[in-house]
Amino acid sequence: MADWIKAVLATAALLAFDTGAQAREPVDVALVLAVDVSRSMSVRELEIQREGYAAALNHPDVVRAVAQGAYGRIAITMFEWAGTSAIRQVFDWTLIETGADADRLSEIVRASRPVAQRRTSISGAILHAVQRMEAAPYDGFRKVIDVSGDGPNNQGAPVLEARQIALSQRIVINGLPLMTRDGPGGGFNIADLDSYYADCVIGGPGSFLVPVNSWEQFPEAIRRKLVLEIGAAPDLPHQVIPAQALPGQSFSPISASHDCLIGEKIWEQRQWMFDDR
Repeated sequence: MADWIKAVLATAALLAFDTGAQAREPVDVALVLAVDVSRSMSVRELEIQREGYAAALNHPDVVRAVAQGAYGRIAITMFEWAGTSAIRQVFDWTLIETGADADRLSEIVRASRPVAQRRTSISGAILHAVQRMEAAPYDGFRKVIDVSGDGPNNQGAPVLEARQIALSQRIVINGLPLMTRDGPGGGFNIADLDSYYADCVIGGPGSFLVPVNSWEQFPEAIRRKLVLEIGAAPDLPHQVIPAQALPGQSFSPISASHDCLIGEKIWEQRQWMFDDR
């Protein structure tokens, strides 16, 4: 086992011990929102993304989904990510039980000012999300990492290894691949990002992804995704692509044909063109 994997697992074990020493409040879902702010996204895209999350968090459909759970509450935290060293917390673990709770989080997101950062480390985002999950003061009946992004992993650990760490801890990873081309870093994008996310990023029982083909679709896409994650709806709309994997078993996505190191290979070939992406 690689040294970095041992280190992450050791850290997770310590965090689990520390938080486990105190009774953790049960919630229906513990949800980590990991939001891409890499420099391949334009200022306009960052603004649309921020407004989309703000509008989704307190949407009546989302609040209704929270209320319909067994406990009637969820715990949620949100951070922005790019490269391995570019992670910024938007808000810490917070309970949503009422519309007022959701309104407060929506305002926090709307007041935030995301700044584009270098590189794209999906693996770094997943590993940070795993640590945030272990540090949660809440005990989620379901544990979900929600990753958005507009490109493949090109920095840090291989994404498959990071995903396996999350799956081994019974954490589901869902994806929101942004199939857009407005940003300045198009040289590092891939046309079939949805397939890449299906093969290389998402995983766990009931995992799914919601592709975004244009920014006009984003507000509805993130709202739909939150409702599904909170409500664990058994019937997925046709716009939602499901995949299944059980912890400790091999991943069986829609198709297992994508090169999960494609981002790293593109970076090696083109980094001289876009040193800051």
